[in-house]
Amino acid sequence: MALRRRQLKSPSAEAAQFRVRAAIGFAVVVLALAGLGGWYFKLQVIDHANYATQSEANRFRLRPVLPGRGLILDRKGRVLADNVPAYRLDVMPLEAGDPQQWLPALRSIVVLDDDDVEAFGEALRSGRRFKPITLKPRVDAEEVARVAGDRWRFPGVELVPYLNRRYPHAELTAHIVGYVGRVDEQDLKQLGEANSALTHVGKTGIERYYDDILRGQVGYERVETNVEGRALGTVGRVPATPGVDLRLSIDLDLQQAMVEAFGDFDGSAVAVDPRTGEILAMVSLPAYDPNLFVNGISHKDFRTLMDNPSRPLFNRNVLGGGPPGSTVKPFIGLAGLDSGLRTAEDRVMSTGEFHIPGQSRGYRDSHAGGHGWTDLRKSIAASVNTYYYQLAMDMGIDRLSRWMRKYGFGERTGIDLVGESVGIVPSAEWKAKNSREPWYVGETVIAGIGQGFWKATALQLVRATAALADDGNLRRLHLARERRDGYEAPWRAIPQPAPRRISDSHEHMQAVREGMEATMQPGGTGWFAAGRDTSYPIAGKTGTAQRVSRKGDVSVDPHQLPLALRHQAWFIGYAPADNPTIAVAVAVEHGGFGSSTAAPIARKVMDAWVLGQQQAAAP
Repeated sequence: MALRRRQLKSPSAEAAQFRVRAAIGFAVVVLALAGLGGWYFKLQVIDHANYATQSEANRFRLRPVLPGRGLILDRKGRVLADNVPAYRLDVMPLEAGDPQQWLPALRSIVVLDDDDVEAFGEALRSGRRFKPITLKPRVDAEEVARVAGDRWRFPGVELVPYLNRRYPHAELTAHIVGYVGRVDEQDLKQLGEANSALTHVGKTGIERYYDDILRGQVGYERVETNVEGRALGTVGRVPATPGVDLRLSIDLDLQQAMVEAFGDFDGSAVAVDPRTGEILAMVSLPAYDPNLFVNGISHKDFRTLMDNPSRPLFNRNVLGGGPPGSTVKPFIGLAGLDSGLRTAEDRVMSTGEFHIPGQSRGYRDSHAGGHGWTDLRKSIAASVNTYYYQLAMDMGIDRLSRWMRKYGFGERTGIDLVGESVGIVPSAEWKAKNSREPWYVGETVIAGIGQGFWKATALQLVRATAALADDGNLRRLHLARERRDGYEAPWRAIPQPAPRRISDSHEHMQAVREGMEATMQPGGTGWFAAGRDTSYPIAGKTGTAQRVSRKGDVSVDPHQLPLALRHQAWFIGYAPADNPTIAVAVAVEHGGFGSSTAAPIARKVMDAWVLGQQQAAAP
């Protein structure tokens, strides 16, 4: 049996092997310590600011401070829109959890209608789980007490005090002031991150046009919280900047008088100061209560407004318009003078019917037998159609259109309300864009009396009328008169652009004004209904926009037609005629004749302003 050779241990080899392993182990330990040190260095030095900020964020949170919305006042300082203390019910979705768990119990102590719950559900589905969502915009005092007593049952549900917008005069100023409404997704995109905490923005009227200055700037509070997120106290504050207050040119008394003057009629009217372009009163009837919209109108109330055939939500002055009828005759007459086609003394024979050469169809005057020889002043006072049929023929539609645009038709008046209509001034170019048919001579003829394709608004008519009253100065119409940037700050006038001239001839404008004054004298179309028994002189022009034309040789009495087919009644004018302080345009829907319906309304408005000023000045 062979003997195996015993292998002897080598101490030197084992020592060398140990040294290698020890060196490797030491290197690993050193590297681990170096990595740990580097990691601590990164945490303590490089990323210190970031983690310190996160730590502070866990301890502190920013709470938005909403600004008070600016007040809106009338020219005498009476409040048209203000803010009143109120409470709303907000929910933080991440803290509240599944609505199915807590909503039924909450509805047992707070009245929540289906509209509120539906709006909350839509906001929740849109992904706003990290921001409070308003569940009920207005909570009454009894509900506040119940929620406060049971607050522990509803984590994430908070009672939030705020200032609620209020319109004390409701329907009287609805189409001027407008209303605010709850912020929607589209509003949030426009507001940006800085103002994302706002709950309401302007939706219509002055509230919308001046929303950027009325709403103010959001501020923030730095609130210290405990580990449960409950507030312990405020440690810093960036105050909110309140909105700018606006004083309008509207006179609330004149506004009320204008509404009362309409009685049961629907329509619109505007009164301005011709010396400044300030709107003194403006109504669109019927109106609505803007308070219904502040915190979200109910489906029932909205349906009632939408189903009303008189369209109370439609602002007739800004969005409406129609054929102005004879109210454009003073301006077409002025165009005839300024263009050199006529002098004030040139006469046209009115036989009762005007014929285009070579055509058998006749275009009638208001009097069957005609008015006889007619110059400019008589053509305005008696509203002689033949004078304007012939003048329109002589001018041609394109030249007529250019002059009417110079007087402010076919353009915006500049009023500080969104969506103003530009109207339509008839022209061959306009028809070519909107129709495949050519322009006909007969369309030129009826354009001369404000019919056909014409579309003018009461704002355009009152602006042009004010320009005549102010010796040719066509001014921007505006509602906002002054602003106040802070309650202690002084009121500052809002600057307006310089007026432009509608005519360089004082004599031409004076001839037109004399014709309008004669309208309100015996023999004029406005004398019987509005010109009698006045203590001050009035200049005016009546107009009737026909909705149904005559059939053959049979004239149509608008008062015998169904209401929807009756003519629209117009009146424009200014007073006192020798020193104008007010210009008025009135449109009465389905009113019949301007002389019998619109003129008396304008007279009442003028009386309220002129006689009111005289009585105020007497003491």
